[in-house]
Amino acid sequence: MLSAISLSKQFSQSQKPHERLLSVLTNSNSFPESSYTALTNITFSLEKGETVGIIGRNGAGKSTLLQIICGTLSPSSGSISVEGRVAALLELGAGFNPEFTGRENIYLNAAIYGLTRSEIDEKLDAIIEFSGIGDFVDQPVQHYSSGMFVRLAFSVIAHVDADILIIDEALAVGDALFAQKCIRFLEEFKKKGSILFVSHDSGAITRLCDRAIWLEKGHMRMIGDASEVSEAYLEYLYSQQQDVEQVSPAKKLETRGEYSAEHSWVDARDELFQQSTLRNDIDILRFDENGKAFGSGAATIADVLFRNTAGQAVSWVVGGSQVCLEVVVHPETDIDNLIVGFLVKNRQGQVLFGENNCVFDQDTPLCVKAGKHYRTRFTFMMPYLPEGDYVISVGVASGTQLEHVQHCWRHDALVFSVTGSHVVHGLFGVPVAACETTPID
Repeated sequence: MLSAISLSKQFSQSQKPHERLLSVLTNSNSFPESSYTALTNITFSLEKGETVGIIGRNGAGKSTLLQIICGTLSPSSGSISVEGRVAALLELGAGFNPEFTGRENIYLNAAIYGLTRSEIDEKLDAIIEFSGIGDFVDQPVQHYSSGMFVRLAFSVIAHVDADILIIDEALAVGDALFAQKCIRFLEEFKKKGSILFVSHDSGAITRLCDRAIWLEKGHMRMIGDASEVSEAYLEYLYSQQQDVEQVSPAKKLETRGEYSAEHSWVDARDELFQQSTLRNDIDILRFDENGKAFGSGAATIADVLFRNTAGQAVSWVVGGSQVCLEVVVHPETDIDNLIVGFLVKNRQGQVLFGENNCVFDQDTPLCVKAGKHYRTRFTFMMPYLPEGDYVISVGVASGTQLEHVQHCWRHDALVFSVTGSHVVHGLFGVPVAACETTPID
């Protein structure tokens, strides 16, 4: 569907008008033009039915790359090959005449994508209905809000029968309901077409995309599985914000003192073996203290485990039952305002739920001393989960909920597998205390 080989793009920084005039009058080159490189040697492919995400900080070259693919920019070197009709939503108002009404802009925008007048006539009602802007469709778009712009623009590209969709941060604008509507459309579109998706939302990248490309200062820093690239990008952002390197807990655990990670593990399933076959069995792998982590290194995660209501360390739990997630932290230095938290993610990297101790103790900062071990326990009802593999990411930081320094983060502190489930819709099911129907009269 799409192939990019060694794409590079340089932009010239032209002389100012008075500098160009002086150069002409003096017949000299006193003010030479300069240039900067937006992209360097970018190579990747997009196969039919594949969704590729593009992540990177502002100025990384994401928009430049998309414009080259769309044909609105030409590469300085390299080649790009695209098969099929491409529809793109690159920026607000692109391809729209502000003085035209929404209806007139539908015809204008769809014509740009190659639809005939009769084809647009057939799709017009569906486009307007999908956008949900109602009577505003007959108002000039210069009076539209940014959310209305996105609604109309996305509605057009959703109905032009494209083979490749290119979307650049458009879903960050507008209301949540329409964003979810777009996500559902994209998930359906994936069955027949290909998508290039730019977003700063790593959850959206891991949910929608098969692979991801990480751009940094015009260079391709990483390409691969969407979840792995998103996690590496997150580590990089933390390291840049905190000026720290990746830290392996294995290098620190030599000083963890008297704490022992040995537990008498029990398997409580014998008590429930006669229950329904729809029981939500969750098998838990043990914590690997030598796993990969990143952070400042001021603290390490010594252990992560589940306990049952009797306080026993368990290798198996049941969805819908009360569990306790325990995180053992070993500070390397004295730390004020310690924050310990966790996130539960599915196989695609979507965050299902999470919590941290800062939420419970906002008025009582947790201060810890170097060389000791501290246990944080989160007690909650385990939701019912669909069958599949899951991970629990655990982080140790200090500061506040909004501003903190990450000391140790483990993407996959615990891995567990769910077998047997009655959950067929949604990401998880919520345990319900009761369900009954009674007559009102």
